[in-house]
Amino acid sequence: MPLCDPDRLFPVEPKCRDLARALYQSVADAPIISPHGHCDPRWFAENERFPNPAELFVIPDHYVFRMLVSQGVPMADLGVPRVDGGAVEVDPREIWRRFAAGYHLFRGTPSAMWLDHSFEFVFGVSEVLGPENAEAIYDQVEAKLSSPEYRPRALFDQFNIELLATTEGALDDLRWHKQIADSGWTGRVVTTYRPDAVVDPEFEGFKDNVALFGDITGEDTQSWAGYLNAHRKRRAFFKKFGTTASDHGHLTARTENLSESDAEALFVKVLSGHFSPEEADAFRGQMLTEMAKMSLDDGLTLQIHAGSRRNHSARVFQQFGRDKGFDIPGQTDYVASLKPLLDVVGMEPNLTVILFTLDETVYSRELAPLAGAYPALKLGPPWWFFDSYEGIRRFREATTETCGFYNTAGFNDDTRAFCSIPARHDVSRRSDCAYLATLVATGRLREAEAFEVAHDLAYGLAKTAYNL
Repeated sequence: MPLCDPDRLFPVEPKCRDLARALYQSVADAPIISPHGHCDPRWFAENERFPNPAELFVIPDHYVFRMLVSQGVPMADLGVPRVDGGAVEVDPREIWRRFAAGYHLFRGTPSAMWLDHSFEFVFGVSEVLGPENAEAIYDQVEAKLSSPEYRPRALFDQFNIELLATTEGALDDLRWHKQIADSGWTGRVVTTYRPDAVVDPEFEGFKDNVALFGDITGEDTQSWAGYLNAHRKRRAFFKKFGTTASDHGHLTARTENLSESDAEALFVKVLSGHFSPEEADAFRGQMLTEMAKMSLDDGLTLQIHAGSRRNHSARVFQQFGRDKGFDIPGQTDYVASLKPLLDVVGMEPNLTVILFTLDETVYSRELAPLAGAYPALKLGPPWWFFDSYEGIRRFREATTETCGFYNTAGFNDDTRAFCSIPARHDVSRRSDCAYLATLVATGRLREAEAFEVAHDLAYGLAKTAYNL
């Protein structure tokens, strides 16, 4: 018996289900455009086998280990590396057994659907993982990982990925992307410019980061003009490795449009280390506007991931560092916060600013009306906690009537878990096709149009939004 219901996520009513199925079948095998994510480019540069099932499914996936942690399993017992030098579990089989013992915790969640999809369609597993079959499934996955067909580049081709974007910081030397480029492999893996470490005054080591930024670029990053030139140089360097977008993970959606003298004075203040949280937020906001202006020159799409209260647990952050499942949604204002930036670039037809949110309450009230008016704005797909059937459905219901489909940016998976990429895109395609079928069934969309929209949502809109 298959792990995955072939009609999963489709409407219950038979006629509507039939149409949803037909729409899905028309896009199920479309190539995957993954324009924003966090896979490790080293996988594709070296093309070595994945070390073991635990390092493929558990250790890099904060969706997985945060659920187990929420039920009292210590993060260290799941092999998650510590930044403070503390000991962690190193036996992959023991990590896998703990994962299997807690597999029932994922029932009804998107993670269960992604994991089951990966187990069934990538590794041929036909049983639900649990304590009684943990060893057998581990051995089955391990055996496949040992074969050439399961090396990263082979899986990349098997998943029908047309483009995969990773995310690197402004200080990264991009060595793995250079190795990919020099290897002659035809798989398209590009990088994304993520300058948070040299843009956020509250980022650990900010002052030293800015100094290193200057060393790398040959610019005087102790001056405002030199600092901005350093960004321009790094963006140009990233573009050599296929970069089509920058990405900004800010606490708020705040933007600023300060005069040059005021911006310079604020820069001097944050660089001194003696600044308030308000001044830090103002500087981040000014830099979003600066990045938007740079995008007008170099064509990079600007992504804003706002509203995540990152590293909510101080203890987890101190022991394990960033991106360990403790980023929590927070209330976010967009109408007032984005106005300074939109006053500068909002009417530019050749700029794309993609907005992501963890605050669903703003979709119909703020984001859809904004994207439905400003040429520069597009809405990113549901992110983090809302990358799910229900989240995607609510997103479409809240935004389509106001900004339509073509002011959205398609889908991106935003994941560190490589094998979940086809699973996540499959969920997105099924969810969107279910929604389109209901529009047709209720007379709001013609059937022929629904097939066109299904293809655009699965493939075309992402290519357009990221200048591909």
